[in-house]
Amino acid sequence: MNSFVALVIERICILGKPKPNQSRLIAYELVSQVNRQGAYANLRLPELLSNSKMEQSNRAFTTELAYGTLRMQGKHDYIASKYLDRSIDEVDPKIVDLIRIGIHQITQMRVPNHAAVSETVEVAKFVAGESKASYVNAILRKVTSEEASISEIQDLPVIQRLSIEYSHPEWIVSSFYDCLKDWQEVEELLGSNNLPAAPDLVCWPGKSTINEIESLGGVKIPGIPNGFNVPIIPSEFPPVLERRVGVQDRGSQLVVENFLATAENNQKWLDLCAGPGGKAAYLYNWIKVNHPESKFISNEINPTRAELVKRVTNNNDVLVNDGTKPDNFLDKYDRILIDAPCTGLGALRRRPEARWRKSVVNLKELVALQRDLLSSAYSLLNPSGMIAYVTCSPHLAETKGQVIDFLGSHPDMKLVPMQSLMLENKSGVQEDGTMQLWTHKNQSDAMFMALFKKEV
Repeated sequence: MNSFVALVIERICILGKPKPNQSRLIAYELVSQVNRQGAYANLRLPELLSNSKMEQSNRAFTTELAYGTLRMQGKHDYIASKYLDRSIDEVDPKIVDLIRIGIHQITQMRVPNHAAVSETVEVAKFVAGESKASYVNAILRKVTSEEASISEIQDLPVIQRLSIEYSHPEWIVSSFYDCLKDWQEVEELLGSNNLPAAPDLVCWPGKSTINEIESLGGVKIPGIPNGFNVPIIPSEFPPVLERRVGVQDRGSQLVVENFLATAENNQKWLDLCAGPGGKAAYLYNWIKVNHPESKFISNEINPTRAELVKRVTNNNDVLVNDGTKPDNFLDKYDRILIDAPCTGLGALRRRPEARWRKSVVNLKELVALQRDLLSSAYSLLNPSGMIAYVTCSPHLAETKGQVIDFLGSHPDMKLVPMQSLMLENKSGVQEDGTMQLWTHKNQSDAMFMALFKKEV
């Protein structure tokens, strides 16, 4: 719906009224498309904002409202259910999303109650009609009259309480406790997942340097060799546009740095699940500069994503294979990266809708896929070669569970303790030799990494 904003303006001009606030209208459109059409917020919102031609301050408000509503809609649904005259599942989806947007302004933003209600009702009139707008108005006024108190949840079991208060599904809250074994830490993690993440950037070796980036206003991230931040939107930063710098979370940068610490001369490298290409670009450029005699190959099962990898890496050595089928490959490799498809529970702060789209069923499917990828990588690995197994999830079934299973079924593979590597940054390195980062501790995605070596 690229013409959505234009249609809105046209309709407003023709009809004269209603006159919904543009920021709130676009926020509603995004929330609706994400919840009802399966859209991805990080892809769809830039399109909507670009078509709107609104000022930067209004764009920031729109982003905060839309992303925040998606992120916190579990809590908002709990609040709304106290005032609805039926189950929320029985309410018109348009009304549900409108109420969520209104409640977010009332409870999470610095918007006066009267403005939060009246402006949301104007959007409701425009997208749902007068009758449904009246219903939205009634619910939101009840919310404001009672100040949306949820004090009663303090008496609930801890998993339920945290699930409501921090707007995470209960199964995710439980999985975090399984890892951390400390409810206070779990609460800190849940809170950090609800804070928007400022994007990190990475200098690709041979194409840019920290000194150059600092001269352009970039700020070095302490302890991250090639990482930095900029005070503007990354897409407006010239080195990003020139493809000399990538947008990449510092956790992913550490994964690459850790794997590169194992690099030797004249090796064959394979990124088995390379799309969309961020880690592949970092690896490829570093190897090209430091070990030009080595060869780096990317693989991606999806042809469209494979083309993206080619563009990001500026390297045509990209295979289009099912990574779980080693017979599709004609070579063996010394270093294999498995950046495995996973639940993404470690990146919930950056993907506001992700927490509502994954389930235990998805987890089981992904664990099976991860196991197949590890088995395939084993078949493709040369003697003395290493596999880096990486997930953007701390869930034990996707992390230590996979390590135990893989080592148990491949007795000639050994875990390489990361303490044994010459690492500039040892963040997240655990006693068992694996790495587990945490958002509330490391200001990064909660990346997991394990290194395996095939014994001769």
